[in-house]
Amino acid sequence: MRGQGGQGGQGRVLYLAFILPHLPQPPQLPQLPKSMPRPGYTLPVFASAAAVAALRHLQQYETRQDKATQPSVAIDLLDPPETVKIPIESVAALKPGTALAVSRSDPGDNLDLTRNTPIWALVEILASTDDKRDGNPEEAIEIVGGEGLGRNTQTGEAAVYAYARRLLRSNLMRYLEAGDRIRATIILPEGRSLALRTSNAAFGIVEGLSLLGTTGISQPLSAPGQLEAYREELRAKSRQFDDLVFCIGESGLNLARNLGVPPDRLIKVANWIGPLLVEAGLQKLQSILLFGYHGKSIKLAGGIFHTHHHLADGRAEILTAHCANLGLPSSVLREIFESATAEDALECLQKLDAQTHSNSVMRVYSSISATIDRRARDYIQKHSQAEVEVGSILFDRQRQIIVKSEIGADILDRICS
Repeated sequence: MRGQGGQGGQGRVLYLAFILPHLPQPPQLPQLPKSMPRPGYTLPVFASAAAVAALRHLQQYETRQDKATQPSVAIDLLDPPETVKIPIESVAALKPGTALAVSRSDPGDNLDLTRNTPIWALVEILASTDDKRDGNPEEAIEIVGGEGLGRNTQTGEAAVYAYARRLLRSNLMRYLEAGDRIRATIILPEGRSLALRTSNAAFGIVEGLSLLGTTGISQPLSAPGQLEAYREELRAKSRQFDDLVFCIGESGLNLARNLGVPPDRLIKVANWIGPLLVEAGLQKLQSILLFGYHGKSIKLAGGIFHTHHHLADGRAEILTAHCANLGLPSSVLREIFESATAEDALECLQKLDAQTHSNSVMRVYSSISATIDRRARDYIQKHSQAEVEVGSILFDRQRQIIVKSEIGADILDRICS
């Protein structure tokens, strides 16, 4: 039986080998290019588009031209020097001399909390001057921060930075004649609530978001395609040094330099902390110092190694767990758990220390930093089978260091010596 079965099987194989080449073949699917992350535009671009749309609507209103909503407006980005079309959602005259236009943020493939948020621009025509010479943009165009736009606690001014002001004035001036004057009020209706989900307060910006940026293009720093650029920087620096500092967020860079960390040892990481820790293991680094704002770094103590808020948070839970493990009162645990931000939770602990002459802040944050060190080290070992020493330093919104882990202090001394 086994011999007969073998011969029959051989015959079937020969038969299939004969007929298969003559069967119709399925169509070959085209080779699609690898998906690249799509860039978008920064908030100042959409604010400028809304302002231009409102101004153009007013000018049409005054000349009794067709006032149909413009589907888009052309905006010169200045940096880079190119003109793009930005969609306008709606525009209307509120009264003679005043119009409101609305655009919506599109940051591209960034995991950005401003995605699809509305940006309003209220433009008012002011009394013209008698000066018929070429207008000065700063005198001709007044820029005001409205509801939802942050305020700088040190200066009291609206958080409209240099590029945003230059972009607004440059694009609006091309529609003004000498002597014309306007006021553009930028409003972010969702800005106040969105700001609670950021670390803006660490930069001294309260009550809303910033019109921040030095370019019109929003590069997808948090999109997967950007990760390779971070890896390349890490690989290059690992060929020079055994110990590097990961700055978790922009705010840590200057503080790290002020502590004496050489700039060429610094790597600014976005939210890709986990993959970059693994890359550090693959590159056989001796140690990594995690240096960051506590409101983001706390996530690492919970094993959250991609820190973007769209993916995971858990800060209140992590803080509460460490407080409970150290035996803090239940009333404090409840207040920590219900805190709107990590900064609020820190202030709760600082208040407890002031009232009871205890050392709760240092105890809690020492526990958190030690856990960050351990979990980061274990994460590297698990995914790269490499042993890398990891330490951490956490600071608050005033950029004052809250805690240095024991390992973190040792690494800092080694790097700065």
